[in-house]
Amino acid sequence: MNNEFLKAFIRRIISSIIVLLLVVSLVFVITRVSPGSPTQKYISPKFSPQLIDEVNSSFQLDKPVTEQYLAFIKNIFEGDLGISYNYRRPVTDVILDYLPFTIIFSSISFVVQILISFLLAIISIKNKNNFIDRFISKSTLIAYATPTFLVGVILIYIFSYQFDLLPSSGLTSLRYESQTMFNKLIDYSTHMILPIIAISFAGIAVYYKYLRDSLEGNLNSLFVLKLKADGYSNRKILIKHVIPNSLSPVIAAAGVDLGILLGGALLVETIFGLPGMGRLTINAVFSRDYPLILGCVIVAGTMIIFTNLIADMIRIKLDKRLIKGMVS
Repeated sequence: MNNEFLKAFIRRIISSIIVLLLVVSLVFVITRVSPGSPTQKYISPKFSPQLIDEVNSSFQLDKPVTEQYLAFIKNIFEGDLGISYNYRRPVTDVILDYLPFTIIFSSISFVVQILISFLLAIISIKNKNNFIDRFISKSTLIAYATPTFLVGVILIYIFSYQFDLLPSSGLTSLRYESQTMFNKLIDYSTHMILPIIAISFAGIAVYYKYLRDSLEGNLNSLFVLKLKADGYSNRKILIKHVIPNSLSPVIAAAGVDLGILLGGALLVETIFGLPGMGRLTINAVFSRDYPLILGCVIVAGTMIIFTNLIADMIRIKLDKRLIKGMVS
């Protein structure tokens, strides 16, 4: 079993690295062939041809695309993501300024999604086929179908504009530095409420659907009938047998979802003006900051790969039979 797991793990690592390189390569080509240039805002019609060439050279865009690509791949394996055009700093340093917030924000959102969806699934399955079950199912379907940006705008309109209960953007208020530690925590928390609700809205619906279907499938299985025949209570069957056996599809979905969250919630961070990877990526795209765009893609891809591997290991821990699927 250990040898099989090690082989599967190594195979997943290698295939994931290949996929990440292909994605980064595709983004590299797209940024180079798309119209426009990051040097345009620095070049004036009054510049001489020699000065224009010097500007292009400073951005390392004067070389053939293939040569740029080979140099880029070489630098990746050396741990060098280049220098950001806008920040005039190493891309790694720029990303490290924004990544901590995204990790905290995404982790909190992820926990909220799992806890609420789990609670809703349990309530729904205990009230199977009655009004509560149908109401929760229809509500989560509407939540899933509602675009995230629309949820964010509605939340801002209701809680910030109409009732002035919660801040609409930013991470802290203007008087943040003059407050006590406790008030700083309250101030920070109130700024996080609307973004967390907005980013968790659709995720709760997805996890609820996975949990609800998995719980129902396991409750109708033969081993549950056997446990009932042996005199086990419904509560004990649910907690000790049904729920553990229903977690595998949720963990698989969570591995992808958490990786995407960690890579940067583009719309939510942009709508609420939060200093995270999503907003950084959007700004890099609009300013055509090639090294920063590619650095953000690499970080997002790595996060998705890492969380998927963690999710697979947890699933195998819960069900050893899954190792055969990874090896084959």
